Amino acid sequence: MTFLAISFVAGVLTVLAPCILPLLPVVVGIAAASRGHATPYVVVGSLALSVIAFTFILKVSTAFVEVPPEVWTYVSGSVLALFGLLLVFPALWERLPFMATMSARSNALLGAGYQRKNFLGDAIVGVALGPIFTTCSPTYFVILASILPASFALGVTYILAYVLGLSLILLAIAVLGQRFADRLTWASNPKGWFKRGIGMLFIVLGLLIVSGYEKRLETKILESGFFDITKVEQYLLQQDSMPVAPSGEPYTEIANPSGFVNTEGVTIGELIGKKVILVDFMTYSCINCQRTFPYLTAWYGKYKDRGLEIVGIHTPEFAFEKNIDNVREAMKRFGIIYPVVLDNDYSTWRAYGNQYWPRKYLIDIHGNVVYDHIGEGEYEETEMKIRELLEERARLMGEGSLDGGDLASSQMPSAQNFAQSPETYFGSLRNEYLANGTAGQAGQRLFALPSNIARNALYFGGTWNIAPEYAESVSGASVIYKYVAKAVYVVAESNVPTELEVWQDGVLQQTLLVESSTLYTLIQNETAGEHTIELRVKDGRIRLYAFTFG
Repeated sequence: MTFLAISFVAGVLTVLAPCILPLLPVVVGIAAASRGHATPYVVVGSLALSVIAFTFILKVSTAFVEVPPEVWTYVSGSVLALFGLLLVFPALWERLPFMATMSARSNALLGAGYQRKNFLGDAIVGVALGPIFTTCSPTYFVILASILPASFALGVTYILAYVLGLSLILLAIAVLGQRFADRLTWASNPKGWFKRGIGMLFIVLGLLIVSGYEKRLETKILESGFFDITKVEQYLLQQDSMPVAPSGEPYTEIANPSGFVNTEGVTIGELIGKKVILVDFMTYSCINCQRTFPYLTAWYGKYKDRGLEIVGIHTPEFAFEKNIDNVREAMKRFGIIYPVVLDNDYSTWRAYGNQYWPRKYLIDIHGNVVYDHIGEGEYEETEMKIRELLEERARLMGEGSLDGGDLASSQMPSAQNFAQSPETYFGSLRNEYLANGTAGQAGQRLFALPSNIARNALYFGGTWNIAPEYAESVSGASVIYKYVAKAVYVVAESNVPTELEVWQDGVLQQTLLVESSTLYTLIQNETAGEHTIELRVKDGRIRLYAFTFG
């Protein structure tokens, strides 16, 4: 229920996002310039349906995946510019040969009346805005990237809550704008300067969208220090992710495993009454998960003979992580010998109500979940809880107490994260930080690098094919990103060994050979700071999934 409320609030807050602010005049303007009181409802209603349709047609399914992303930008911008022209020159509407027939059919369905003759036009404006309104909310991307693949029903519910919040606030804005205009007699003149002015505004915004300057305007708003409402969403999401106090509820069994990586099979039920169990949700290309692996293997080495069992639940973030051979190779590379279970369809993930990588649950000998930790850190606290549960087990089973000595976690090097840059995805499902293209849209296109780049913004150079999960280099491909961190990593793969040059602040750091699907270390500086990283793909194709920072 908490995330349902966050989704609704996120929809409301989206109107204040930097990528939407320049477009609010369109919603207000079409309502204020209308000739019917139904206009706000038609525009907002069609926009809401467009957001839902655009989500499922272009992002959930593979339909139109090869359509170049600029097509949707051109369509949206052109529609707005066209309606701007019709407001500046209202007689054009009646002179369009196909509009007379369409208006007649529309009026036949809706009933005759002058005030309803623009129903079709209002609906088209709303539909045109839909694709633009689907790229501006962190919550929206969380729904698409994590919840929807794990649970279609929950994903649909949260998307509907998001769209409801967005629709209600847009409707309120549109209705207020229309009522304000209705009180001004000079504003109702279809050939007056007010409606012509709104028409000019539509034309300008349409051209800004088509040319790509609307994205640059968004960047300028952010760089100007304007309050970024998306940070509020991030805060709400973080609060929702805070671990709850242990409730002592019974354990949840592994559900519908897709395979076993390094064991013939394991269940939690068979361990109850015999072992203390640590259930670890992870995925091998996640840097946050990787930084916890040394602690897990150290605990397993120290306590496995005293009654500790660790069960890794490998729930994939990317499609290549579903391949059991890839997972086996990764577990061998990280020295993980405790049982690891494939959770490719998110069955166990859903059973535990999980949403995060990594996440650890401790189950006592009685079969109750008594500890829950999200993310990295708190290693000594976690180990102390393990020891406490093992002492309880030893008493119940008549075994001797644990030996003293230092905690295993205290012997591990610090895994402090120095990053001030966010995890940044390349695929259209989650590439909200894309700065020189249209976020959320798939397809192949040629990218031009700008002369100036902003911090924490993703820039492509050359030709790339943007897929839902990754961006694949085609020709002359490069990536530039200005970050603040100590280390930079990238999740990448290639069908054949392909060289990737890594440049930092204009100096070549290394040439990586990318082949297997895994996380690669790009930069490892001695101290954290602001730098610019550039990746240059040599001959061949590389698929890039995500930047992470440490």
